[in-house]
Amino acid sequence: MIRVVDYGVGNIQAFMTMFKRLGIDAARARTADELAGATRLILPGVGAFDTAMTLLEKSGMRQRLDEMVLEHKVPVLGICVGMQMLASGSDEGELPGLGWVPGRVKAFSAQAQCRELPMPHMGWNDLQVTPGHKLFTGFEPEPRFYFLHSFYFDAEDKADVAATAEYGLNFDCIVSRGHIHGVQCHPEKSHHFGAQLLKNFAEL
Repeated sequence: MIRVVDYGVGNIQAFMTMFKRLGIDAARARTADELAGATRLILPGVGAFDTAMTLLEKSGMRQRLDEMVLEHKVPVLGICVGMQMLASGSDEGELPGLGWVPGRVKAFSAQAQCRELPMPHMGWNDLQVTPGHKLFTGFEPEPRFYFLHSFYFDAEDKADVAATAEYGLNFDCIVSRGHIHGVQCHPEKSHHFGAQLLKNFAEL
């Protein structure tokens, strides 16, 4: 059973609808007890980094998620700000992140090659994926995904990078460290590409 972590941010219903269309069992979790029995976790997120981290802490699910992911190795997929929360921290805020994947979230606007570009990075973009990566089984080369963000994950260990995209610079847009995965793009808005990625995650 996939549990979609509902801590007050993120389009939970969009994921529920997509999993239903794919014929995959999924339910939202609003409490630590509702996380019980999860074989996969989806950690969505939108908005500001500190707000998302604060709401996750207030939800009472943070400790249980740490136990499930770090101790019991339950596969997790962080999406958008949910991916950024996997890092140690973000230049957008002051609070520490989950620290599940070594790295830090940085602002496009702080990079010289991005300062003249419109912010946020919004719309469809091609991904350059790591050949043979398990998240991209059944994909055509350079799949297209929908993005909406002004900050990006900068992985400390580039071996954790499963895909990159170009927006002024070549940035890490999908990370994968063992059973912990994060995508900056929005699979729930990316039509058949997003559906295939969520299906692949469910089958890992």
